[in-house]
Amino acid sequence: MPLNLELKIKVESHTKLINALRRINAEKKGILKQKDVYYKTRNGLLKLRIEGSSYTLIKYLRNEKGKRWSNYELLRLEGKNPEKYLKDVFDVDTIAEKKRILYLYKNTRIHLDEVKGLGKFLELETLLVSTRKDAEARFKEIIKLLNLDLNKQIRKSYKLLMLSK
Repeated sequence: MPLNLELKIKVESHTKLINALRRINAEKKGILKQKDVYYKTRNGLLKLRIEGSSYTLIKYLRNEKGKRWSNYELLRLEGKNPEKYLKDVFDVDTIAEKKRILYLYKNTRIHLDEVKGLGKFLELETLLVSTRKDAEARFKEIIKLLNLDLNKQIRKSYKLLMLSK
């Protein structure tokens, strides 16, 4: 399973972050419209991500305390209507719809999200490519470059935030 280190912070605006990302020459990958359908599970998270006509089932096993390391697996789905198919099999917990501006910087995915009903967020996902120590160093670097306050981090998925509102 791939492994990454994650961070989520609620923000008032993305403007300062966009300016900082331009200064460090982070690569803008585009603007994505995503619908995440979260299913009830015994442990971890299971969601169907819908982007246009693309369907990806994502399973997460995440440490919510301390450093947020996540094991995850992706399964690309095809067919007439994967969302309806899965709804017939699993109970839906909640749905999060968002507009995401995606940047990349040294194997860190930087998400500037606007989530319907929740507001604006910054998410970082630093991919483990060699060692945890290396990933943590790259993670700390982007936190410093973006001047992020770690005291503001949210240790909840969009699923839990949606369910608690």
